[in-house]
Amino acid sequence: MFDAFEEVSAVIDGIDIHAIRGGGGPALLLLHGHPQTHVIWHKVAPTLAQHFTVVAADLRGYGDSGRPAGLPDHSNYSKRRMALDQVELMRTLGFDTFSVLAHDRGARVAARMALDHPAVVEKLVTLDIAPTLAMYEQTSFDFARAYWHWFFLIRPAPFPETLIRADPDQYLRQTMGTRSAGLKPFAQEAYAEYLRCLSDPAAAHGLCEDYRASATIDLEHDRADRAAGRRIGCPFMALWGAEGVIEQCFDPLAEWRRLAPHVVGEALPCGHYVPEEAPEQLLAKVMPFLAAK
Repeated sequence: MFDAFEEVSAVIDGIDIHAIRGGGGPALLLLHGHPQTHVIWHKVAPTLAQHFTVVAADLRGYGDSGRPAGLPDHSNYSKRRMALDQVELMRTLGFDTFSVLAHDRGARVAARMALDHPAVVEKLVTLDIAPTLAMYEQTSFDFARAYWHWFFLIRPAPFPETLIRADPDQYLRQTMGTRSAGLKPFAQEAYAEYLRCLSDPAAAHGLCEDYRASATIDLEHDRADRAAGRRIGCPFMALWGAEGVIEQCFDPLAEWRRLAPHVVGEALPCGHYVPEEAPEQLLAKVMPFLAAK
């Protein structure tokens, strides 16, 4: 899937952060979401690599990156810490500034990165999210039913971890396969890789800690930003699936404008897993945006 890419890694905060790198040109960091890995980019990374130096990384707790035990306050899985992982990874690879294209959980990391490291992030593209704080504050019955995992994964350890470890394939099918497109968008090789990574006994804890942080310390950081009036200042494009929960339950562009007054964006004809459901449409939107001077 990534024949022209090389595997790279760096020890950041005492853990390995794993990634692949390929192409040439301005640096572009790709970040995945739950419950997946950098493999979500296999349909778009080769084209992007014709124009950019592409680094597709695994977040801490996911893929082949390290999975440290969560701290009591979940701070080592905060989006602030996860963003710093990626900034330091890119710096280790020789990139002090770069653009970011990110999906789902990775997009939450990327948004935090743009707030915390404004001199580093040149351009930002998020896929199928609204701001975390807005989503919690506006939780409805329809949202809670569709995004049940947001409330399951934040239960204290080891309850959700135990259930996921019992049948990781079923967990993937219940999270990825019950969205608007079912399992059809996922290549067999990609799905096998997601299952391989989630079958690691430590993997369930990593993804649970990601969500526990989002329901606790990440909200503290978001509220502090709101109180201080901090905004995302870099060029920012928000895209989401017209058939997904973000479109149905929120007004994502309006919510992002509260945090980034100059954001642009629109819905694409797909569900949640934009890079795998609508790769051509995604490339048609992001390539001109990322290439513009």
